[in-house]
Amino acid sequence: MEIKTVSIIGLGALGVLFGRQLAKKMPEGDLRVIADRKRIERYERDGVYCNGDRCSFHYVTPEEECGPADLLIFAVKFNGLADAVQAVKKHVGPNTIILSALNGISSEEIISRTYGMDKILYCVAQGMDAVKTGNQLTYDHIGMLCFGEKEPGYVSEKAERVARFFEKTDFPYELDKHMMKRLWGKFMLNVGVNQTVAVFKSNFGEIQKEGPAREMMIAAMREVMALSEKEGFPLTEADLQYWLKVVGALSPDGKPSMAQDVEAKRYSEVGLFSGTVIELGKKHNVPVPVNEALYQRIQEMESGYENLNSKVAE
Repeated sequence: MEIKTVSIIGLGALGVLFGRQLAKKMPEGDLRVIADRKRIERYERDGVYCNGDRCSFHYVTPEEECGPADLLIFAVKFNGLADAVQAVKKHVGPNTIILSALNGISSEEIISRTYGMDKILYCVAQGMDAVKTGNQLTYDHIGMLCFGEKEPGYVSEKAERVARFFEKTDFPYELDKHMMKRLWGKFMLNVGVNQTVAVFKSNFGEIQKEGPAREMMIAAMREVMALSEKEGFPLTEADLQYWLKVVGALSPDGKPSMAQDVEAKRYSEVGLFSGTVIELGKKHNVPVPVNEALYQRIQEMESGYENLNSKVAE
């Protein structure tokens, strides 16, 4: 059974980035973007733009009867995952394959509680430098989705099916036989890059050069390395260097999602990053002072949002 229909939930940076790529190669209607009625009205009125071009998406509400998708992609923020899991119910059938492009190391487990692990491939999005402001997305590097099974060295039929579909649609991907290591590596990257750039209120260029920001980023990543060994997916110095090269290839003017959240005064995914590191540090009795400091600093930054929102309401 080949993949013909795709549903995406979430039109943040990743949803727009990958949705546009698929829309260029798929028949109209075979790619569905799931959103509530209010969002759809806004998307249709104001448009959704990628590198200056207006995206042509086929929108459906969660209540709409449209049949299960062959491939379902979650591209929401972590704080919207619980609602998204409920919103996609009409898009999941016996043969649906699910990919989660969310940050962190827990979204697959959360989704599986409702739809079963048999439908899920582990996945990470990496290498993109997209910046989304309002309804405008800009990027230099589209990045890719890396996916595979939890079991190392095993390539399943559903993973091969996704790979064939991505080949057909010129979609950037990598089929990884060691996905848990990749997942932990991306988590390490996010913990270092997202939080450091957010705290320094800067961009990728700030952590690509020697200095306090890069030192903080690497120190935060090394704390994840120590925890990965305790969790059974040990990351090495070679893994650290690999992910630093990924960072080095990004546009210096680009910004990770957390930095964009801070800039827009939105609550971030700090609980998903340093929050998770702190919990695992307590579990394994491993000190994580850098992530504790990052968590505290970002919490302090976000504590002012309520006052800001109150003034706006007045």
